[in-house]
Amino acid sequence: MTQDSPVVSLRDVHKSFGSLKVLDGVDFSVARGDVLVLIGRSGSGKSTALRCIDRFETIDSGEIHVCGHRVDAPDIDLRALRQDVGIVFQSYNLFPHLTIEQNITLAPVSVKRMAKAEARERAQAVLAQVGLAEKLHAYPEQLSGGQQQRAAIARSLAMQPKVMLFDEVTSALDPELTGEVLKVIEALAADGMTMVMVTHEMGFARGIADKVVFMHAGKVHETGTASILAAPATPELAQFVGTGF
Repeated sequence: MTQDSPVVSLRDVHKSFGSLKVLDGVDFSVARGDVLVLIGRSGSGKSTALRCIDRFETIDSGEIHVCGHRVDAPDIDLRALRQDVGIVFQSYNLFPHLTIEQNITLAPVSVKRMAKAEARERAQAVLAQVGLAEKLHAYPEQLSGGQQQRAAIARSLAMQPKVMLFDEVTSALDPELTGEVLKVIEALAADGMTMVMVTHEMGFARGIADKVVFMHAGKVHETGTASILAAPATPELAQFVGTGF
């Protein structure tokens, strides 16, 4: 992968679940340091597209390249791919029986073979980055939903990924907690992290996106800068933006 090649690239990607066609020839790419926001109604294929980038789902045909990895290759090294790609879901997926520090150090020690002392230092650094330095020894149940989501982001950051994927990370949170999570993501964008986000937060998308991809019925229906949200070229996007989601 050269400096100029996209960090993430999907080419003519098709995916079905049984008879249901979920992705129908999807193409998009993300340049280094850019934020791409995927929007669309439930069932439009955006979360499936995101999950295919990290090979949580396999595709039926097409090509996906991420950080120099050919994701659709049958012999892909998933361990190597997932060291380069961090993903944060709507549900925080923290281990309830482990402290926040233990949740964060688990993967660097077991996957990256990092020394435990170095992993603990990394945990302190990434928790400070998301505004949770004082929660190192807390358990997930002692944290609010917004704090748990920020801890989940910190856990991904501890692996020093080259690209971060966010799948509706604020949809389970109330507005105040949503704001604190979005601030963390804004700071990551300002630091130059390459990101792909699925979100319903249109105001946030307008402020952070270098590229917006509107998916409709499994296809990339409209794509452009955040300005397409103010001036949709198709009735489908106009209706989507007009309804708030």
